Amino acid sequence: MGTPQYLTVQTLTKYIKRKFDADPYLLDVYVKGEISNFKRHSSGHMYFTLKDEKARLLAVMFSSANRYLKFRPENGMKVLIRGSVSVYEASGNYQLYVKGMQPDGIGALYLAFEQLKQKLEKEGLFAKEKKRAIPPYPKTVSVVTSPTGAAVRDIITTIRRRYPIAKIILHPALVQGEQAAPSIVKAIDQANRLQQADVLIVGRGGGSIEELWAFNEEMVARAIAASSIPVISAVGHETDFTIADFAADLRAPTPTAAAELAVPQLEEVMERLLERKARLVRSIREKLRHERNHLDYLERSPVLKNPYRLFQQYIEQADRLTERLRQDVERFIASTGQKYQDLDVRLVRNRPVQKLARAQQDFAVLQRGLKQRMEAVLREKQHAFAKNISALEALSPLKVMKRGYSLAYTKDQTLIKQTSQVKPGDSIQVRLTDGGLVCTVDEIKEEERKWLNR
Repeated sequence: MGTPQYLTVQTLTKYIKRKFDADPYLLDVYVKGEISNFKRHSSGHMYFTLKDEKARLLAVMFSSANRYLKFRPENGMKVLIRGSVSVYEASGNYQLYVKGMQPDGIGALYLAFEQLKQKLEKEGLFAKEKKRAIPPYPKTVSVVTSPTGAAVRDIITTIRRRYPIAKIILHPALVQGEQAAPSIVKAIDQANRLQQADVLIVGRGGGSIEELWAFNEEMVARAIAASSIPVISAVGHETDFTIADFAADLRAPTPTAAAELAVPQLEEVMERLLERKARLVRSIREKLRHERNHLDYLERSPVLKNPYRLFQQYIEQADRLTERLRQDVERFIASTGQKYQDLDVRLVRNRPVQKLARAQQDFAVLQRGLKQRMEAVLREKQHAFAKNISALEALSPLKVMKRGYSLAYTKDQTLIKQTSQVKPGDSIQVRLTDGGLVCTVDEIKEEERKWLNR
């Protein structure tokens, strides 16, 4: 017996592939089954698994063939396929190369998904007004997922990288299999009983529709909707949608994206705080500058420098009013005198004694009315004048000076408010109510602070 000839894996695979390609029954086959693990590559090619109750078959439909499809294949969809079977040399797997596809009803899981979705949607479980906002700066983040999967590592890594000050609480749960749904509900209830978290992430990594089915269970959807803690769903990949996504307050396309939505970027928060601090400082400085300019304007105000101007205009106004009163009285007297002259002329013209007597009576009445009117006008003008004088006296600093106070000025007429404005030997002017004094500073004595505070 000679030495056996060993074949390479590639050689054996090529041989098997040629056998498949040479079989006329495999060149054009018609197969029906249910789509699972469906993925559309960026190149446009479709990759999925065709299955029935007892077997699975890998399948690929290139973009040159699927561009003629009038529907979009989805997981759980039952289809009728025409294609060929061959071997993919790189992995050694045989697979179905699809040339044509048409729907063959709806898959059982997909139908169950749609029925439950419609039921819960009618109950208002997915209503937008029930969605709660995710806290912008959570202190604690609870996570419901498998403790051994890649999802939990991605979530923890992302949170610690973005927002290391947040505390992470893991509530382990089964995320696949018959016991997964009760386990997820139990973990959600546990997180709500503890009431330590500000936001709750519920999810797992990608998989087939069967592997993700726990998140399509009604009990999981109701537990998420009933949670007192805002929930972010993070199930599968971006193209995977589950009932849990509709029940949650916010859906994340992936577990990593859920962590990014749950917590802010700490560097960005610090940057915003520093920016707002700088804006606040600039605002305060601008406010101080404005107020300082206003104070300088007030200090330069001529009225405050020379308070006499406050009442000088009122004195001038009083003089004008007095002059107007005098002129009004003179005009009134002149007018009344003219009337007297007219009466005298009429009396001269009419000599009868009776007319004279009546005229004398009328004259007496007019004289009394004139007197009363003049006295009333005079009293009114005197009252207004006294009121203006009182207002002037109330505003006049001379009134304060009459109580024994005086004002001291430097040689350049600056009011002396502090001892620091003068020095021994300086000449100052002291203004009193009836005049002024020119004095020389011999000595400066500063009063004690204690005496000033009494």
